[in-house]
Amino acid sequence: MNQNILETKCLAKSFRGHYAVDHISLAVPKCCVYGLLGPNGAGKSTLLKMLTGILRPTDGEILFDGHPWSRKDLADIGALIETPPVYENLTAWENLKVRALMLHIPDERIREVLELVDLTDTGKKRAGAFSLGMKQRLGIAIALLNRPKLLVLDEPVNGLDPIGIQELRQMIRRFPEEGITVIVSSHILSEIAQTADHIGIIANGALGYQGGMPEIGHLEELFMQVAAKYAVSDKGRQLKEVG
Repeated sequence: MNQNILETKCLAKSFRGHYAVDHISLAVPKCCVYGLLGPNGAGKSTLLKMLTGILRPTDGEILFDGHPWSRKDLADIGALIETPPVYENLTAWENLKVRALMLHIPDERIREVLELVDLTDTGKKRAGAFSLGMKQRLGIAIALLNRPKLLVLDEPVNGLDPIGIQELRQMIRRFPEEGITVIVSSHILSEIAQTADHIGIIANGALGYQGGMPEIGHLEELFMQVAAKYAVSDKGRQLKEVG
C-alpha cells in the first residue's frame, strides 16, 4: 500500500535558463500536515503551482496517490494559492453555491464546509466586508468543496493578525482527522513548527532537507544551515552549492 499521497521525482521548472525549482524530490505522507519552508523567492509557489496544474514542469515527474499525476487528479486536489478566489459582492454561502453548481455538489456539502471553516454565522454579510482571515477561510472552504484528498495552501497566514493565525492553525491541524493531507508553505518558522508533522526546506529552488519536525528549538538552526548551503552566484540567476 502506498503511504505517500504525493511524490515528485526530480521535479524542475526553469524560466529563461534559470531553475526556479531545481530537480526536487518530495515525499508527502498521507493524512499529515506537510510544511514547505523556505525564504521568499525560494521557489515554494512555483513548486505548488506545478502540483496543482497551474504550471507545467520543465522536467521530472509527479505521482499522486501512487500513480502518475494527470489533470483528472485535480478532482482530488484543493488549493488556495495567492489571493482567495471570492466574489466580494456575494455572501459566503453564495460564493460556495456558485462553485457547487459548477461541480454538481449538493447544498449539504456547502453546510459541511462552512462548519469546517467556522463561517456558519456570517448570514447575509458580503465577502467584501469580511476580515482577511475570514476571506482566507472562505477560500479554503471553496477548495474543500470537492472533498479533496490533498489540500495545498500557499502562505495562508500572510497578513493575518495573531487571532486569525491561531484560528487558521487550529483549522489546518484538524484536516488530517478528516482524511485530508495538507501541504502548507510558509517562510515563518514558528508557524510551521506549531502546525506541521513533516517538513521540507527549500532554498534557491533546491530541497535541502526533508523529514520529521526537528526537536524543539532546532528548526531555526536547520533552516539557516539549508539557506547557507545554497547561494546565488554573482550573476544572480544560476544556483551554486556552497561547501
